Amino acid sequence: MPVLVLRPQPGAAATTEAARALGLAAEFHPLFAIRPQAWEPVPANAIDGLLLGSANALRHAGPALERYRGMPAYTVGEATAAAAREAGLVVAMVGSGGLQGVLDALPPAPIRLLRLAGRERVTLNVPSDVTLVTCEVYASEPLPLSTALAARLAQPALGLLHSGEAAARLATLCDEAGIARAHLALAALGPRIAARAGHGWRALRSAERPDDAGLLALAHEMCQELSPRP
Repeated sequence: MPVLVLRPQPGAAATTEAARALGLAAEFHPLFAIRPQAWEPVPANAIDGLLLGSANALRHAGPALERYRGMPAYTVGEATAAAAREAGLVVAMVGSGGLQGVLDALPPAPIRLLRLAGRERVTLNVPSDVTLVTCEVYASEPLPLSTALAARLAQPALGLLHSGEAAARLATLCDEAGIARAHLALAALGPRIAARAGHGWRALRSAERPDDAGLLALAHEMCQELSPRP
């Protein structure tokens, strides 16, 4: 069964390579392109650290990111942590499952954080002792349905959903193109992402771990379950 990686580049290529290493017939068809946004940096002495939910924030922040070199970074996932280190930040925490979990795990003490984020982002419940300033440094621009992806979606396949925006975009593209959902299976990074896809799919499941490894493990399991037996 074809496995369709729908996340933007460069993550799409990395996920596709990892999926192929597991023996999956993976190919990437990004639904979005990541574009940098003009933003106004806050003074480094006005914050105590950076809050980062995606490596995209570091890739697209531009030269202004240099002013925060050496500052603590509170990140989600090892990929974001690695990008933070490459940018000269000192990783103080690596969380999983989203930025809310990172905020909730902070020690109970006043802290001022700069969140470098995308235009489309999750709303956070900020603890009372955290002062959070958010700067939009990138945006996910939707791409039109390509001929290659339309052909894949017309046949049984398994789509990987890394974000709620991707889930909603895929559903919209299928509906607009008259592509039935009943023969398409979806593996999502988490339940909130899966919910954005709606109903009517052949299968829709969420990974046990909200990371790429967990999602690919689920994809491998679903492909074995859903592929025709010889």
